[in-house]
Amino acid sequence: MQHPTGLLAVLLVVLALIFKASEHPVLGRVFKIVPPLVFCYFVPATLTALRVIPAASDLYDWVKTFVLPASLLLLTISLDIHEIIRLGPKAVIMMLVGTASIVVGGPIALLLTRHWLPPDAWQGMAALSGSWIGGAANMIAIQKSVGASDDLIGLIVVVDTGVAGVWMGLLIYLAGRHESIDARTRADASAIRHLEQKMAEFQASVRRIPTLTDLMVLLALGFGTCWACYVAGKEIDGRFTPMLPEGAQEIISATTWTIILVTTTGLVLSLTPARRLEGAGASQVGSVMLYLLVACIGAHADLREIVKAPAFLLMGVVWMAVHGVVMFSVARLIRAPVFFMAVGSQANVGGAASAPVVASAFNPVLAPVGVLLGVAGYVLGTYAGLICATLLRWVA
Repeated sequence: MQHPTGLLAVLLVVLALIFKASEHPVLGRVFKIVPPLVFCYFVPATLTALRVIPAASDLYDWVKTFVLPASLLLLTISLDIHEIIRLGPKAVIMMLVGTASIVVGGPIALLLTRHWLPPDAWQGMAALSGSWIGGAANMIAIQKSVGASDDLIGLIVVVDTGVAGVWMGLLIYLAGRHESIDARTRADASAIRHLEQKMAEFQASVRRIPTLTDLMVLLALGFGTCWACYVAGKEIDGRFTPMLPEGAQEIISATTWTIILVTTTGLVLSLTPARRLEGAGASQVGSVMLYLLVACIGAHADLREIVKAPAFLLMGVVWMAVHGVVMFSVARLIRAPVFFMAVGSQANVGGAASAPVVASAFNPVLAPVGVLLGVAGYVLGTYAGLICATLLRWVA
């Protein structure tokens, strides 16, 4: 199945079957334990491993470039900015702890696994730290800085895709059990519950049966704003970015500008009557787009490639384990809800593309929190990655 249209059809059928099964009287019991979003990720990943669908396609790139921003806009226009601010500092603390744990976890992983790795492995790990703190642009920036070879980066991409993909699946799984976890850790999730309640009340107050006009307006607003921000982002990138230092040029790319512009537009629209489009299903349409993105991310994660680099895979698992232990420990220490831990982690490991996915696994209204933290990761990625590279060089 190589044709983008056929591939899109397969992914939509998979998503439809998953959500239909979640409503089944018997099968639905499984989804009370494992959220549907986990299946939306791992079923396409399994189809890729079985060679039913390809691991690379123009469809995946198109969805990430255009459907993601459109989704973020529709999920953001109903946002209550005042309630987001009331969430407090724990979300930022967990995001920064996530960054620090990646910086420290890399040298620890290298120290424990260096006997099975080639001498230049630290260079690839330095590039990986950029990806796990910010994103692909940060990885390229670090690669150029430390002089990592393209062959080495090829192995690192396998680790990045495999380990980070499984980690995101675990975080999505935890989202389905967040209430029991928060109860055991005695975390204060009152601000999150208050935000969800306020959003539920607002949705109830504006809810209506969407008309054909409503749906046309939602699609036009989502993709129209996305395209305008995409064009503007490329224009800004061409004019403004060359004026920045070389390191910053790699961080603030056209993609970064697009996400920033779309998010800003959504926040502005949330202060206008456009916010009432939530009653016509803005967040539902945005969620459909977001679930399609999850399916594409899962399909892109070719789990077969992991076995080709066992030593690097072991290194990645150890590194992610250090990150996870630190995140869970700090969250328990400061009694941060699992939502802050999960989104703070994914804002580092996955960036703005997947942090809203993990946030929406808790509740679609929380997706913008993931976006904001993910954008912050773009900024931190290269600088924190360079610190990690220095530590890795010392260990090597």
